[in-house]
This record gives sequence, C-alpha cells and structure tokens, in this order.
Amino acid sequence: MAYFGKFFSVDRSEGYEDFIKALGLPEEATAKFIAYKPKTKIEKNGDTYKITTESQAGTRVVEFKSGVEFEERFQPEIPVKAVYTVEGDTITQVISKDDRQATFKREYTADTLTVTITANFWDGKAVRYYKAE
Repeated sequence: MAYFGKFFSVDRSEGYEDFIKALGLPEEATAKFIAYKPKTKIEKNGDTYKITTESQAGTRVVEFKSGVEFEERFQPEIPVKAVYTVEGDTITQVISKDDRQATFKREYTADTLTVTITANFWDGKAVRYYKAE
C-alpha cells in the first residue's frame, strides 16, 4: 500500500477537544492531549503491523495482528484492552477499560489519513485529518 512507511502529520481536527474533555482527565492532562499533534506511520511485516507515533512527548510503537486482542498502554499508568482490525485501507482500533470503550477508525490514502473517534461514554464524534509528509 502506498501509505506504508510514510509519515502523516496532523493538519486539522474537528470535535477533538470535546472528546478529550469527555475523558474526564485532570486539567493538566486534558491540556496536554488537546495540544497533542503527532506524526504517525504504519508498516507491515508478514501478518504483523506496526504503528509508530512521534510527538513532543516522545516515540510510541504499537505492534499488533489484525483481530487479536492485547493489552495496550493508553498512558504509562493506564492499561487498556485493544483490538485493531485491518480491512483494506481502514484500520479500526477499539480500546476498552472497564465499561468505557473508544473506537479510532483510521482511513488511509496515499496522501491522507483520516481518524474518526467515537466512544460509548460520549455522544459526539471527533475527526483528525492528517497529511503525508
């Protein structure tokens, strides 16, 4: 796929700040997430995918196989259950902790990445638009 190995940077967001506020995090953490403007890339090796995210907070790497649940760290102190499902040019990530669940739907083209965020504890929808570097 034309987007594998290519970095995408946040271009703009809609509703993202409202989603972050719905998380109910402390004020300092909320401000940090609202300012979060990472760049990200996806790579594939056999049936394993790797998403690398770089930001002012450092580099984060997540490796997964489509449809296989594993423990992921939302933050170092917040473990969540995660499942990534790959269908064509779309990767849907569902994370859950206790009775709360959030879905991140990543839709790739050669030049763009659109991430749509929904959650069972929030009535809104957030969209982050990325452009290839």
